[in-house]
Amino acid sequence: MKNLVIGCAVAGLVALSATSEARAPATYQAAESVRWVSLDSTQVGEASWYGAESAGKTASGEDYDFSQLTAAHRTLPFNSKIRVTNLKNGRAVTLRVNDRGPNIAGRLLDVSRRAAEILGFEESGKAPVRVMVLHYPKGYIAQPAALLPAAYCAELSR
Repeated sequence: MKNLVIGCAVAGLVALSATSEARAPATYQAAESVRWVSLDSTQVGEASWYGAESAGKTASGEDYDFSQLTAAHRTLPFNSKIRVTNLKNGRAVTLRVNDRGPNIAGRLLDVSRRAAEILGFEESGKAPVRVMVLHYPKGYIAQPAALLPAAYCAELSR
């Protein structure tokens, strides 16, 4: 009985205590301003390279420079850093995504001429590669694909 009285007294004190002084933040970043990308960051496929014939603006708006270590990918966000490994010879290089492509069915990636030289497929024009995302640009949050909201998955598939 004594424990019941003490328990009721404690419960009453808790119920009558002052409310918390914590306040909601004045501003916060809405989820809509953050883009979601899949955490599944490794792909295997065929890469090709493009050179001076592709001079002009890239899809990101910058001038194309075939001597830079850049790549074109269909869906990765611009300024993503990727590690590309030639599966035939094991050579690897870190590239920055700054363009969209490739425009040939069955190809995973287009790399700059300089990247193709480093990877060792400048002569053949194409090679089997593994692409691993090292870093997404600011404003992107990596999440496992199963946890992505359906609206974001549809947007990523464009």
